[in-house]
Parts: sequence; C-alpha cells; structure tokens
Amino acid sequence: MKEDMIIDMCVMPPLPETIEGFANPTGPFAKYNEMYSASKEALEILKSDPFGILIHLMDEAGVDLAILPAEDAETTMGMVTPNDTVAKFIEKAPDRFIGMAGIDPHKGMKALDELVHAVKDLGMKALCLEPWLHKIHSNDKLYYPIYAKCVELDIPVWIHSSLNFVPQLKMDFGRPVYLDEVAGHFPELKIIAGHGGWPWVNELMAVLWRHDNVFMDISAINPAYMTKPGSGWESLLCYGNSLLQDRVLFGTSWPARQFKDSVDAVMALPLKEEVKKKWLGGNAKKLLKL
Repeated sequence: MKEDMIIDMCVMPPLPETIEGFANPTGPFAKYNEMYSASKEALEILKSDPFGILIHLMDEAGVDLAILPAEDAETTMGMVTPNDTVAKFIEKAPDRFIGMAGIDPHKGMKALDELVHAVKDLGMKALCLEPWLHKIHSNDKLYYPIYAKCVELDIPVWIHSSLNFVPQLKMDFGRPVYLDEVAGHFPELKIIAGHGGWPWVNELMAVLWRHDNVFMDISAINPAYMTKPGSGWESLLCYGNSLLQDRVLFGTSWPARQFKDSVDAVMALPLKEEVKKKWLGGNAKKLLKL
C-alpha cells in the first residue's frame, strides 16, 4: 500500500441496479435523477464499459481505492444490490476495490447470516446501513444485533447520516443525534456517519467530539460549498482541521460527484497540508487496517 493514498469511502458500483436508479426520472427517487445524474449520453457510455470507465475516472483523479457498497432495503423499498453481485464486480480488480456489505435489518437472523457470509466468504470489510430506506432511526433496536455482530467481526459500519431527497421518507431518519446513543452503547463499534451530516453538521461534530469511535465522510458533498459563508459547514472546517482531523474521510458517492472534481476541491480547502492527506486517505487507511 502507498503511504499517501486517496481512498473513496463511498462509490456506487456501476451495476444495472444502480445505473438505472440514477437514470430513472420518475418514481420516488426522481429528485436524485434531477440533481445528480449525468447526461443520457454519458449514462449510455457508462453502460457500455462500466468497469473500464470507473477505473479510468479513478486513475484520472489519482484515486487508489474505492469502497463499493451493496444495498438491501427489500422489506421496505423492494431494493437490493446483492452482496454477491458486488463481490463479483470487485473480483475484476481486488487491488482497487473493497466491498461494503448491505443487509436488511427487518430480516432478523437471516440478515446476520448474510453479514457473516459477506465478510467471511466474500471478503467485505465494512457494512452499509441506510436508516432512511429501512424507515427506522439508527438507534432502533432492530439494528442492535447487527452492531454487535460488526464488533464481533471487527468491521466498521457506514450509516447514512444526512437528509434524503425522497419527500415520502422522513428527513429525520438521517439525523446524526441518533448515533449518539449507538456510539455510547457500542464503544467498540467503529461508526462512519455517511454524507457529512448536513444540515445537522454542528450536531455531528458534537457526536464525534463525544465519541472517539465515530467518524464521518463527505461523500455526495461538493467540498467547494464548505467555504461558502452560511453553508452550514463552518464547524467541519474548524474542528476537522484541528480537534477532529483524524476522523474525517473522503468520499464522492460517485456518480453523484465526480472523482477529480472532488479531489481538487478538497485540495483547495483552507486546511493544513497534512490534514488534507488525512482526509483524502490517511484516516481511512487506518480505519480499514490497510
């Protein structure tokens, strides 16, 4: 492993399930298509060679490693990107990709068995949970056996911690304050608050300050917004450059954000040079024990 790596903590695997989701302008996820999707032509090109294009874009931006999440919200939303399918994609370049398992907490023991399979058999190194899609909060007790299993397996859990853009689903499902109870009940659990906590950034900073086992990533966020007065990111730039500099991780949620644009925007932030290296990969390298 390189000493100074760029690690993207959240990259959507370019599989039919995810590509079609970004390309669909109708249905409950239409806002995501409106906000984030590339042009129809670009999506068609991506479909032609998803693996090759993803590697090319990572190379262009200097991204060494991408974490690819699976997804399971079958019970509540009918959505599944299977762990085995993601693992098969990763097999094409295991030196460039790491898998992040997806399980459905509403499936009980079956979910725990699937998590063990994803880690022990497929080699996935983290778990992705999306409370907004599961229609529960991160401190819901349905998640507690899963958190305990993550501690047992010694893997971090990535938890969606921001607003969502499906009007029928409560924005409150993503509030970082619910992580406070989880972090207190499971001090051995490494928690990654995904998507930076906006619009509750101050709240997330407080959770990180209170709990050494909580981290955050900035996936799906344009880092250039962080320097805009009144944007709500002021506390991240303050504490993320000092007290909490070891707990911030880079991410794009590609194709929501392009790799090169996001890397360049982080490099332009008013941060110490050594802090930029930590954000872009140093912190993730330690957390994932690479």
